Amino acid sequence: MSIVVRTLAERVFEIVREQIVTGQLPNNLPIRQDALATELGVSKIPLREALARLEQEGLLTSHANRGYFVQPMSAQQVDEIYVLRLAIEPPAAVYAAERATEADHAAAIEAFHKLDGAATSNLAEVAVRNRDFHTALVRPGGRLLTTQLVERLSILAERYVVAHLQPAGRESRAHTEHQDLIDAWLARDGARLTTLLTEHLQGTLDDLRQQFESTA
Repeated sequence: MSIVVRTLAERVFEIVREQIVTGQLPNNLPIRQDALATELGVSKIPLREALARLEQEGLLTSHANRGYFVQPMSAQQVDEIYVLRLAIEPPAAVYAAERATEADHAAAIEAFHKLDGAATSNLAEVAVRNRDFHTALVRPGGRLLTTQLVERLSILAERYVVAHLQPAGRESRAHTEHQDLIDAWLARDGARLTTLLTEHLQGTLDDLRQQFESTA
């Protein structure tokens, strides 16, 4: 595949992923590939590659003779995602903090500032920056599989992050929690980092559980 097509597929992937994360693509209807390709001004080749990648990331499902569908959000899935994050992220972040170099510190600080500066009107961008920030706290540990797991779970959590941030007041709370997290991480304060990250993830999960219960 040429570099041009590969780059185009990457861009299509980003656009369709944003449409999924922000709820622009409905859950209960097959994705109309002809219409979507026309809307994006691309051929079906980069679109199919993007859709296949989105299926690998757990955002789409495919059904024989019916095409691709958006994977519905559910209380069961959010529970599974955040229970796994609670088990993996706090110890991984502590392990990484103990081994982080000055360059790692700079990268984590940059990720924090990009998250902090993301436009609140574009929650899809906030979700991506949130994923980058959380991944930056574990990457310096040098454990590739752990980092990949954290990043994959963060990708799956993006739609739920958007849903979580929609009620008023959530954004300012998230800012304070992220600031405390980066401070503890930079200070290599393992005990405080464990407590803060656990409370941050658990608090998000508790809020999302309530949101699902209220709409049930």
